[in-house]
Amino acid sequence: MKEIFSKRLKSARVLASLSQDQLVEKMENTVSKNAISKYEKGEMMADSTVLLALSKALNVKPDYFFRPFTVEIEKVEFRKKQKLSVKAVNAIKQTVTDFVERYIEVEQFLNITSAFANPVNDLPIATIKDIDKAALKVRAEWNLGLNALPNVIDMLEDNEIKVIEVDAPDEFDGFSGWADGKIPIIVINKNYKMERKRLTALHELGHLILKLDETISEKEKERFYFQFAGAMLMPEPTFKSEIGTIRSHFSIPELIVVKETYGISIQAIMARAKDLGVIKQSPFIAFRKWISRNRTEEGLGNYQGSEQPFRFKQLIYRAAAEEIISLSKAANLSNQKLAQFRKEFVAL
Repeated sequence: MKEIFSKRLKSARVLASLSQDQLVEKMENTVSKNAISKYEKGEMMADSTVLLALSKALNVKPDYFFRPFTVEIEKVEFRKKQKLSVKAVNAIKQTVTDFVERYIEVEQFLNITSAFANPVNDLPIATIKDIDKAALKVRAEWNLGLNALPNVIDMLEDNEIKVIEVDAPDEFDGFSGWADGKIPIIVINKNYKMERKRLTALHELGHLILKLDETISEKEKERFYFQFAGAMLMPEPTFKSEIGTIRSHFSIPELIVVKETYGISIQAIMARAKDLGVIKQSPFIAFRKWISRNRTEEGLGNYQGSEQPFRFKQLIYRAAAEEIISLSKAANLSNQKLAQFRKEFVAL
């Protein structure tokens, strides 16, 4: 019990991006920094008064500190810009770990087991043509056809991938990894525009499933993952049918229509055109110079679809409706107050 409490306390503090000194201050000096240190080392146990003060300061329920650890995230592919602090990185990772623990717990209540199968596990990747083959194979194995993907996150969740949105700084690009060595996880920034969410989610899918040649540099690997995301959003046959096989010029209204139909940014469309040899280097460079003044593509259309993970909350509603778990437990798993959960939950 003491060991679980010590780990949970440190996890909650990291999750809140607080140092031990800051936690003491937020608790209005209910305990000393030395006591916090001893709690986290498992050398001392908090009494009920301190436990309530910790719970309030860290914005978690008291039973959080005694919930056993069941999930371990490994093989994490994490990319960030230099501006994102170590503290912010650790807070994001802890948020994800806590969420996946709750996700797997509700699946266990419903007797659901994840069985992810990599559709391109036996396909070596060395060139851009291999990337397009991989995207076509994934679409075929997952019965996606060649049309636009209406909801990328929903598609990933349907194929046993846990997708988690986090409220993170713009510097956070997302990451992917594995829970318990077998459950794939993709994390994206909930503050991204729709097209960027879709591209990032599929970029992370590439990190999870593509078997890239070991001789490929890290920089080149990132380029391959980006190309895979573009190929998933617009496979080669679809792209050439919509855009053509050889182009020298594009109109902005044309690119906006494609963007709004396929949920892919204009920048990704043009990169895809270059990768497939539809345009030459010179017009692509000219486009890059033009778009450099408007990287966020303001005024250049928006994808109108929805990109949010719904499966976790859906499973909680299902477990509560079937009375497999109590409303109190459902609220706890949802990380909500009971009154808030009762307000949104209506059983028939």
